[in-house]
Amino acid sequence: MKNSQKHCQGPVSRRDFMRLGTAGLGGLSLAEFLRLKAEAGPAFDDPDTSVIYVWLPGGPPHMETFDMKPNAPSDYRGIFNPIPTNVPGIDICEHMPRLARVADRFTLIRSIAHEFADHGGGHKRFMTSRVPKTPVNTVNDAPAVGSIVAKYFEQRDVGVPNYICNAPNGRHGIDVFAMGSAYLGPSYAPFTVPGNPADEKFEVQNVSLLKEIEDRLDDRKLLLRGFDKLRRDIDQTGLMEAQDHFHEKAVSLITSDRTRKAFDLSQESDELRDKYGRHCWGQRALLARRLVEAGSKFVTMVMENPYQSGVEWLKNGTYNWDSHAVNCHMFDDARVRLPILDQAIAALIEDIHNRGLDKKVLLVVTGEFGRTPRISVTKGSQTGVDQPGRDHWPQAMSVLVTGGGMPTGQVVGSTNSKGEHPQDRPLTPNDFWATIYKHLGVDTQVEYPDFSGRPMPILPFGEPIRELIS
Repeated sequence: MKNSQKHCQGPVSRRDFMRLGTAGLGGLSLAEFLRLKAEAGPAFDDPDTSVIYVWLPGGPPHMETFDMKPNAPSDYRGIFNPIPTNVPGIDICEHMPRLARVADRFTLIRSIAHEFADHGGGHKRFMTSRVPKTPVNTVNDAPAVGSIVAKYFEQRDVGVPNYICNAPNGRHGIDVFAMGSAYLGPSYAPFTVPGNPADEKFEVQNVSLLKEIEDRLDDRKLLLRGFDKLRRDIDQTGLMEAQDHFHEKAVSLITSDRTRKAFDLSQESDELRDKYGRHCWGQRALLARRLVEAGSKFVTMVMENPYQSGVEWLKNGTYNWDSHAVNCHMFDDARVRLPILDQAIAALIEDIHNRGLDKKVLLVVTGEFGRTPRISVTKGSQTGVDQPGRDHWPQAMSVLVTGGGMPTGQVVGSTNSKGEHPQDRPLTPNDFWATIYKHLGVDTQVEYPDFSGRPMPILPFGEPIRELIS
């Protein structure tokens, strides 16, 4: 069903609620408004589709992962060697042998580029599909795509949150990675779950806490119903009834058996958990599959710090993908993080396809930009010795995608011989997001009002990548 009304008014403000409730005989009460809204049903079709968005913050090096240049000069190509994949003509880094064995099940995009070299600007440019107003900081001036998806499907209720994010403790705020909902409002921010799913003590606090006090919660709800009847008898505006409705919806969500079970990794076999890797990134990948299988629409998994995965922290390593020479010895650090990523993502790809989820689920693995083609050498802040690294480079990057019913075993676009910029099929982050919106069934011409009330389209520009459309 296509909605002919392209301009969505957005969430009802408190003032509007009051006006609705006190409009008099000529207007609707709030209760009538909510009833009519519920009877109207979903505004848009809800195809059975979802996205797993693996975020590699800091900017993974494209020339040490998926776009190697073995024939470039030595100060460009680095020290790692390419290895053939199971698709003739596609090579990737030697430290990702598991992914090389499943290359027929994914696609590499090598020609996405943008112009924002700061982490803040790069995060905002990639996360929001808009050119940010400022090139720095990660406080959004436009909503992240996950929030737009949450808004678009806001009437969808399957028992698990539509938008979920798992990130490290202390790095789970929505402004850390530009995941803010901006003018859509906080209701459309992700349901954020901090922590390491591989940790035996990992728990989803907003769910686990209520599990322990369910009996008391039920008693409290019975007690509140008595007060609520009295309050509603007194209240003539309908506001209390609305608050009760939304409170009940929130309680229903976080006490849902479906939500609780989706987060319970112990329901998976030891064999499968071992295949993903009994480490943070591996168990995040497995959790992502469980969440979309349970019905979540958009799941973000932050894979930032490999040293949470039981490996020794290198003195010349760094916690994220920001491989400046001052931060780390890029090659030593990559020898740690690439095998962990390789295991987690290869297992996730195989699991998605083996379970028949490859049409429903679209998996994306990306950071905000690539790294400078030419290697720099600088004294490390932790080591005090000269070491190699690469700096920020939004002019070239690599993105891995699979699922969504799209063709696989291919490469879209290319960079020049030194990995500096797209050579053919230049694409923008918006083309990438247009492809994802198409998979999700989102009408990108729908508009939501910004802070000033001006209607803003879901996607200001961009076209789906034709090679990815089946």
